[in-house]
Amino acid sequence: MTENTSGQGKGTASDGVAGDPAASRPGGPLPGDGESIVVPPSILAQQAGWGQGPAQPAASAAQREEAPQVFASTVRKKEVDESGYDENPGSAGRLGVILGTVLAVLLVGSGVTLYLTDKSGSSSSSKAADPAPTSAAPTADPVPPIKDSAKVLPAVSGDFGKKATIDVPKEAADGTFVVKQLSEGDGPKVDKGNWVSVDFTAKDWTTGKDIQGTYDSGKPQLYQAGSGSLIPALDSVVAGHKVGSRVLVVAPPAAAFGPQGNSAMGVGGTDNLVFVLDIRQANAPDATLSGDMAEPPAGMPKVKDNGKKAADITPVPGVPDPTELKSAVLIQGKGRKVEAGEKVVVQYTGALYKDGKKFDSSLDHGQAFSFVTGGGNVIEGWDKGVVGQNVGSRIELVIPASLGYKDKATGSIPANSTLVFVIDILDAGVGTADN
Repeated sequence: MTENTSGQGKGTASDGVAGDPAASRPGGPLPGDGESIVVPPSILAQQAGWGQGPAQPAASAAQREEAPQVFASTVRKKEVDESGYDENPGSAGRLGVILGTVLAVLLVGSGVTLYLTDKSGSSSSSKAADPAPTSAAPTADPVPPIKDSAKVLPAVSGDFGKKATIDVPKEAADGTFVVKQLSEGDGPKVDKGNWVSVDFTAKDWTTGKDIQGTYDSGKPQLYQAGSGSLIPALDSVVAGHKVGSRVLVVAPPAAAFGPQGNSAMGVGGTDNLVFVLDIRQANAPDATLSGDMAEPPAGMPKVKDNGKKAADITPVPGVPDPTELKSAVLIQGKGRKVEAGEKVVVQYTGALYKDGKKFDSSLDHGQAFSFVTGGGNVIEGWDKGVVGQNVGSRIELVIPASLGYKDKATGSIPANSTLVFVIDILDAGVGTADN
């Protein structure tokens, strides 16, 4: 399930005016020529599998102008904040570069992708790498209203947390867009805008063929509920249901891939699709971790937790700048370990090692930040420091200049600066750098 380029990717400059693409982040482009890499849609389509829409990473000057800046990207898009992270809606910064997106696609290309497609019939390729389709184009037919029943419905068996068995009736689907809760969880209710991780099983009612889902790829789909960037069958159907719930979705073409279908998936333009969604986790945009914090090792900066406000970071006087990455787990998470190529959702606070002066925090924006790991979407210290940590952990990273911005001044960050970050790893799953 994936987001479309019109729904995400718009940052807000502090002065309301888009700046030079390379002008700001924590101070400008990463060391290098600062050029974007444009990848032919055909390459992305080969990896995506789920999408045929026109969305392409940095495919046009207009898109590049609209995308917010990104912490640790090669090219900043818009003046947003000190860090310029990618992917966040509203006033949050954005953090992603095309190269990172492509590498992430290659790493997680085995995952299913349910992006919105171009309902107008465009044959352009979509972005790739997670369960659901993408496109900014409107559907050719209006999405029918959601109902909780129909004349006939598929039979579903199996327990929450395991791949469902879907048996479709011999009768043809009647075109009703159905969202029916099969079992209720005991977790918090999902609201629109929450970051959710969802496992799903899918089937083509019309042909009777199974469609690859997240239980086949082994990782949940991670996205923002109701962002308008998924196919309607998946975009907002989880909102209003509790974490731990299993939901049946029957999607007519107008709520799925539209009249052009999806040839890569073998879905025809008149096919009705069936999804069984297991809602694994939900995080509000301003969510933070809680719990007793361990003291960082001797010599590492002290950290004061301020709840939903940026943490206070206080370096230890007299301790020289490290030459290698240092990390410490302040709150030990109980989730699985983050792997390279996965999308993660985090809260962060960044400060200068020399004096503890904050240069940015996602908590100041009220929006968690998401990025794809291991693909160069962020400075090297982030990629090295986040991968291998458990979901649900709060970590502290001390990043030497060699793994940060090197000898380039970046906004309020001087050249050759050692950086300190406190990062809450809220969730991880299959996703791209643009959703």
